[in-house]
Amino acid sequence: MSRLRIFSDGNPSAPRWATGEPGEIRDTLAQIGVLFERWQTSRRVHPGAAAEQIIDAFREDVDRLVAARGFRSIDVVSITPADPQREVMRSKFLQEHFHEEDEVRFFVAGSGLFSLHVDDQVYEVLCEAGDLIAVPDRVCHWFDMGPQPSFVAIRFFTQPEGWVGHFTGTDIADKFPRYDEGPAAR
Repeated sequence: MSRLRIFSDGNPSAPRWATGEPGEIRDTLAQIGVLFERWQTSRRVHPGAAAEQIIDAFREDVDRLVAARGFRSIDVVSITPADPQREVMRSKFLQEHFHEEDEVRFFVAGSGLFSLHVDDQVYEVLCEAGDLIAVPDRVCHWFDMGPQPSFVAIRFFTQPEGWVGHFTGTDIADKFPRYDEGPAAR
């Protein structure tokens, strides 16, 4: 189940507010400019499927989003607990950073934890299969896929070079909960 928890950035031990209701997640994130949607598909897609098959299963929503936001490219990222690069991939996203374009991800399968640092709050968003999140450009955040990552996501880009992170150099991400427990911790 998707989840949103909001923390004071000075108190990572206790959330100030939490919900698992998709409409509340959407409405609360919209207040800080973050898009959150739930997508449905009539076709079942399995991890390991070809990228084009995955994109085609969500073609109507993908095309709508590309047209509305001007994305130039999309791709599919897939990682499993057996991936020999999983630790390297995980560590790449664990520190606070921002982008000069919106970071837009649709979770086809599995899950991951986005933490957004806005003003004096941290919005921790557990995204699962069916969730789309669009983090606006220049919003500081970090992402944790857990030590045993298992997810497939469609990624959307406006810049031709794809993912480019600008790291803030702060240690705030180290102070907040990691996605170490995976699905069992929810």
